[in-house]
Amino acid sequence: MSVKAFELVPAVERDHLMGDKARINIECIECCGKHLYVGTNDCFIHHFLLDEVTSSKGKLSYSAQKLLHKYLGLKKPVAELRAASALERLIVLCDGIVFLVDMVTLETVPLAAGGGVKIRGVTAFCVNENPVNGDPFCVEIGVLSSKRRTVQVYMVYEDRVQLVKEVNTLEQPCAVSLDGYFLCLALTTQYMILNYNTGSSQDLFPYNNEERRPIVKRISREEFLLAAPGGLGMFANAEGVSQRAPVNWSESVIAAAVSFPYVVALDENFITIHSMLDQQLKQTLSFRDGHILQDFEGKVMLASTKAVYVLVPLPLERQIQDLLASRRVEEALILTEGAQRNIPKDKFQILHKRILQQAGFIQFGQLQFLEAKEHFRKGQLDVRELISLYPLLLPASSSFTRCHPPLHEFADLNHLAQGDQEKVLRCKKFLISYLGEVRSTEVVNGCREDVDTALLKLYAEQDHESLLDLLASENACVLADSVPWLEKYHKYFALGLLYHYNAQDSAALQLWIRVADGDLRDSTRSDLFEYIVDFLCSSSSLDLVWKYADWALRKDPTIGVHIFTKRPSSIDRSELNPNDVITYLGKHNQALLLYLEHLVLEKKMQKEKFHTHLAVLYLERVLSLLSKSPTDGEKLTKARERLQALLRESTLYRAQFLLGKMENCDQLLLERATLHGKLEEHDKALHILVHKLRDFPSAEAFCVWASSSRDSAYRQQLFHLLLGVYLDGNPPGKAHTAAADDGSSCELEMAAVDLLNRHGEVFDAVRVLRMLPEGWSLQLLRPFLNRAIRASMHANRTSQITLGLAHSENVQMLHDRLKERKKPIFVSEKKGCHLCHNTFSDPAVVCLPGGVPVHTHCVAQRVRDSPTKRQLTNSSNHT
Repeated sequence: MSVKAFELVPAVERDHLMGDKARINIECIECCGKHLYVGTNDCFIHHFLLDEVTSSKGKLSYSAQKLLHKYLGLKKPVAELRAASALERLIVLCDGIVFLVDMVTLETVPLAAGGGVKIRGVTAFCVNENPVNGDPFCVEIGVLSSKRRTVQVYMVYEDRVQLVKEVNTLEQPCAVSLDGYFLCLALTTQYMILNYNTGSSQDLFPYNNEERRPIVKRISREEFLLAAPGGLGMFANAEGVSQRAPVNWSESVIAAAVSFPYVVALDENFITIHSMLDQQLKQTLSFRDGHILQDFEGKVMLASTKAVYVLVPLPLERQIQDLLASRRVEEALILTEGAQRNIPKDKFQILHKRILQQAGFIQFGQLQFLEAKEHFRKGQLDVRELISLYPLLLPASSSFTRCHPPLHEFADLNHLAQGDQEKVLRCKKFLISYLGEVRSTEVVNGCREDVDTALLKLYAEQDHESLLDLLASENACVLADSVPWLEKYHKYFALGLLYHYNAQDSAALQLWIRVADGDLRDSTRSDLFEYIVDFLCSSSSLDLVWKYADWALRKDPTIGVHIFTKRPSSIDRSELNPNDVITYLGKHNQALLLYLEHLVLEKKMQKEKFHTHLAVLYLERVLSLLSKSPTDGEKLTKARERLQALLRESTLYRAQFLLGKMENCDQLLLERATLHGKLEEHDKALHILVHKLRDFPSAEAFCVWASSSRDSAYRQQLFHLLLGVYLDGNPPGKAHTAAADDGSSCELEMAAVDLLNRHGEVFDAVRVLRMLPEGWSLQLLRPFLNRAIRASMHANRTSQITLGLAHSENVQMLHDRLKERKKPIFVSEKKGCHLCHNTFSDPAVVCLPGGVPVHTHCVAQRVRDSPTKRQLTNSSNHT
């Protein structure tokens, strides 16, 4: 694919050079700055001054002024010219002789005393562009001899030349290029690299000298360009290694030059230009009769036999823009990156970013989104350039204006898509993905509001699942722009989240309540009511809680009460007073009950009025169910169980007050018995359980419950009381009949026997035997008596063991004491007291446990200072 990289501009026309002399041909050229030297076949050197002329349209041309021409007097063509500007000399090859000519006067430099200025028998020579000699007024040249298979290295001075090195080769060299110590040679059949300092050499590849003219061209430090078989331009460095891919030029190339990043090649009819970066042919120019192509300090010049031309490179930016205009993105990027070495760093970074951004938009227009995203990322694109393609996405408050000159040719997304809605949808999905990736990076610094607002609008329009995540996290969405957009797409829940993020909780709640009541349609959350309750739970504004809790309680009191029961203990120090909540819930009985259960049963608040209030509500619920006809047995059972559990477990309610409320209710005898137990009126409780309810298991359970937190003596007293109730028979005040008395008495006796047999360990056996009627059968009481006898024997034996252990411990202590009294205590002036650390001066000491001697006054002081006033026992026995 072609690109216009160069223009061919005439420098010296035929008429200007040779007039009407048809037989005069150009043999060689040399350019030094503005000075152009032309060698012809009639042994003349022509000197021109070239001036660049730029037209009003920016087109470059050259104006040549002839300064001088000089005949060298050898009657042979001038074969080669090389300028040595530091010496103000031209190095000339003519008739096999290398000599020096003054650059200004074109006069041959005369011989200097002690040195020659001519080298004879030369077929070709080259100048070392990377000299090893540090003398700035000296030029190094490599010379090929016509008679010997040698390469000679000379130092050329202002008025003399000096042989430095001569190197022999296996074959006759026919082309040479020199860089530092490295000679790149074209021999008769192959190319080679030769280090003339060390003598080491490296064969490169063969070629046929008869088929084509060899090309050996130094292109950079220790790197050469060579014409290889098969029409290839090969690169080789000083080690003989090719670090670049070859370019594929024609088989008939006669000359080549490098103008980075291009390789320019000349054949009989064309100039071909290849890229060194991707090895592709970029441009072809028609050029007949050309036979000279050289580059002079970055300026590429050509010559036919009659005229001289300059190959003027177009500005790289123009080349790159031409490639982009042709949608050749990869080539444009390769050219940009390859041109880095020729552009100042700061300017290159700016250019590179812009080219990447342009490339991204080209690939975006072709729906190559992955490539476009990568170019946008590397080019650090202002993301608003992309957002601005989408109508109405940027907020009205945005101050963004598009880059100038523009990065793309699209007016907007509709222009890009040309009515293709599928393409529009794909572009929107790409923008969602791209904005989601970059919104947390430095790319959006300074334009966070624009990015988040655009993302919100896209999420709402596309019904994207990430809309809620965006609004529930930190964001910079512009409220004024977002509200109408969310309302348009019925995203009321999301709008509420946005209100909440902007500290407008009241507006959010009003909106959500309208959705929950069905006034607005939004299916985002099926559990919106529960969400509103949770929101009020966590709200730090008590005004909002009091304002909207009534709506929640009316809608569903069991869930609405969570506003108060699930509220965290501390939300910005906004604590709800339980008394205020109870007052507020007065008209919501079910919610009030649930809240009191929360305070009493979950939070374990130890306040009498909360416990009493809850018990009253439980009682009222039970009484209400009892009053209905028919009674719902299942509900009544559950209600009574809750009441009974509270009465048993709580110790803070007003038992007498509750007892008064159920005094005349015979259906609540069990609850009344519990209340009597709370009032320590156990005889009344047991009377109800035994004589009114005839519920003997409950009577036993009552004794266990009432004594659960008391000592064994209290429990024994309760069980003896129950036994007495069983043995006393029918309660006073009841009418008796013989049959009823016998049946009741038998039932109570059996209950008494069961009580003794089940809980025999609690009773005092002697006392029980005194209470029992004499006529009872011992067989009935056998389990009780067996257990009582075993318990008595166990207690007796345990006490004997305890007594024996105590006696043994006492004997051991007496033994230890005797041992301590017989053990000597050593005191000397060298030993110190363990309390004051001073030495002993008196044999009177006190011995602490372990045989540690201390001063008597130290012990006395410690005893006085001790808060418990402990006394050392028997200390006199140890002095």
